Amino acid sequence: MKEAMFYKKLKDSVKCGTCNRECVIPEGQLGFCRVRKNIKGILYSLTYGKICSIGIDPIEKKPLYMFASGSHALSISTVGCNFNCKFCCNYQISQKWTDINGEEYTPKDIVDLAESYKCQGISYTYTEPTVQFEFAYDAAKLASKKGLYNMFVTNGYTRPEAIKEISRYLDAVTVDFKGSANPNFYKKFSQVPKVQPIFDALLAYKGNKVYIEVTDLLIPKIGDNLEDFKKLCKWIVDNLGNETPFHILQFFPTHELSDLPRTPLETLEKAYGIAKKEGMRYVYLGNVSHKTESTYCPSCGNLVIERTIMGVTGFFLKKDLKCPRCGNKIPIHGTKWIPKNLWK
Repeated sequence: MKEAMFYKKLKDSVKCGTCNRECVIPEGQLGFCRVRKNIKGILYSLTYGKICSIGIDPIEKKPLYMFASGSHALSISTVGCNFNCKFCCNYQISQKWTDINGEEYTPKDIVDLAESYKCQGISYTYTEPTVQFEFAYDAAKLASKKGLYNMFVTNGYTRPEAIKEISRYLDAVTVDFKGSANPNFYKKFSQVPKVQPIFDALLAYKGNKVYIEVTDLLIPKIGDNLEDFKKLCKWIVDNLGNETPFHILQFFPTHELSDLPRTPLETLEKAYGIAKKEGMRYVYLGNVSHKTESTYCPSCGNLVIERTIMGVTGFFLKKDLKCPRCGNKIPIHGTKWIPKNLWK
């Protein structure tokens, strides 16, 4: 347990300032995420150091396709989330938990573990990193000093003030949209009151020079409107740039939406075409085996990085990052963390 970094004391309650719900929490009560509690006028993170899931993943699994290619991240999470998605694939630890459980780790333990397994970085993932903010901040600060990268896989509901602070040590972020940011979809299926804060968070990450990739989960019948999808693509191009990697994800039946089918490949491919037509240069289909998992030079179509969601299988760039065929520079970031054996 640790005092929260962002909150205000009110007359008979506290107001959390970490996520955009900005919960007003009376004495002895919990916020929406159920892992932050007002104890005698002080807001505490109840999950500090209580790691419920830990593993080693290729960075491509996050997904990050154009950052630290071929590297591996120690991936950690605590219980809890500030969304309540009916389609969450990790609902056992994000929502359907009763007690705050997990093995006790210090930030130093996490960094030491990452180094011992020869990971190039740490990923705060599986559940929402915003609700484990204080531990993530302390671990990221130490990891950064040790030369490891730090990255969030997030729903994007973090307050700008918290983003500014963590960005001192955060190298990359994957922001996950659901249903192409349709406000009614978010309200009905994730209990999220408004979506504008997600766009504000993306601009905050960009303003604080954190590398960004974006995903969008298309859910059949309820969250696959291609007009909404087109609007999202346009916003990304106009505000983040047309070189922002964009992952179109296939839904699979899970949690409270187990009666819905997987997203048809035809829908994903139509969305892919829309994204490309809107000018996006690096578009990928996720959760399916497809040629678009790899990176092709947008100028000449040459294959420059061959991959699956489980990692790089062919890396054809030299350290100048130029396409071997036409000389176009490919915007790969975090190159200092690319394993030496990948370079030609």
